Amino acid sequence: MAQRKRSDAWEAALAARTLKEAHEALGKVMPAPDAALSRWRTFYLRSAEVYRQVAEIDRGHHHEALYWAKREREKGEALKAE
Repeated sequence: MAQRKRSDAWEAALAARTLKEAHEALGKVMPAPDAALSRWRTFYLRSAEVYRQVAEIDRGHHHEALYWAKREREKGEALKAE
């Protein structure tokens, strides 16, 4: 059942239409601080995609959403290198 809730939470994140909605939705799917690095890497790369999509929709926060997308992507890619 917990897996289902997690999936629904990612669906909500991917459906975010504003930067605020993205921040709130991603906070709900963020792994535990002690989660495996692979889970964190997946989270960062998926959240980068959420922010990239939001940048195209929430034009008032376009540049800020692009910043977040880049930041999350870089964090995910850095974990791959470790």
